[in-house]
Amino acid sequence: MGSALFAGPAQAGSEMRAGGKLVLTNGVSSVEGAAGGGLATWALIGGNDTTDGIGGSAHVTYVPLSDYSLTSYGAAVSAFDRIELSYTRQVFDTHKIGPALGLAKGFTFDQDVFGAKVKLFGDAVYGQDTILPQVSVGVQYKHANRGAVIHAVGGAHDSGTDFFVSATKILMGQSLILDGTMRATKANQFGLLGFGGDRHDHYSAQFEGSAALMLTRKFAAGVEVRTKPDNLGFAKEDAAWDGFVAYAMTKNVSLTAAYVDLGSIATVNNQRGAFLSLQTSF
Repeated sequence: MGSALFAGPAQAGSEMRAGGKLVLTNGVSSVEGAAGGGLATWALIGGNDTTDGIGGSAHVTYVPLSDYSLTSYGAAVSAFDRIELSYTRQVFDTHKIGPALGLAKGFTFDQDVFGAKVKLFGDAVYGQDTILPQVSVGVQYKHANRGAVIHAVGGAHDSGTDFFVSATKILMGQSLILDGTMRATKANQFGLLGFGGDRHDHYSAQFEGSAALMLTRKFAAGVEVRTKPDNLGFAKEDAAWDGFVAYAMTKNVSLTAAYVDLGSIATVNNQRGAFLSLQTSF
């Protein structure tokens, strides 16, 4: 792929001064609300704001799996391409599998996720003359609403805090976006089944990785992988991965679609399906 798929530095500067970032260089909304891919958090700051302004985004995501489904919706505000604050509400529906787990049919687990991210150094777009990536650190406070059930299955807490550091590099000449994130977490199934458990109740380092290719200036395709803790004795937890495409319908609206594999969830294996997310940004 040639560099023509990305604007060159001079054109990038002109477009950004005209009112925002280059298309898709702010990422999309991850399942927890921070800017990134579908599963992984990236170092990019969401919203279309540059160093001179304030921006934001809103998203709705639906993940229908083999036996469950996850819906999330939320919004983020960003300032000066430096700081991002986000909120997301997640609803995990057990559908017909609920009674097999000793729950009601259609029993849901809900979670609120409050996030903050700060860019430390580097610039994913303008740092083309250096190997230095854009690096950000962040925190996400999560609170799940089913404390009694969480404790009954061995979960230690119904709320917890994740900490992460992300490095993102955009290689314009290769039309390539690369990201690696290390997350310190106790979360069971992203926190929906609580934090810590009867097997482990301590922080562990988990990896999130993404690679995406810009096929056109408005269309990207890539893959992601995310490891997770395995804290609960009653149910093994697997790593998750996806293959995704993201399309910028306009400068302010993007659509992400993916095939996602979340592995085993609450003793039910092979939880695979679609990932569909609509985002608007300004």
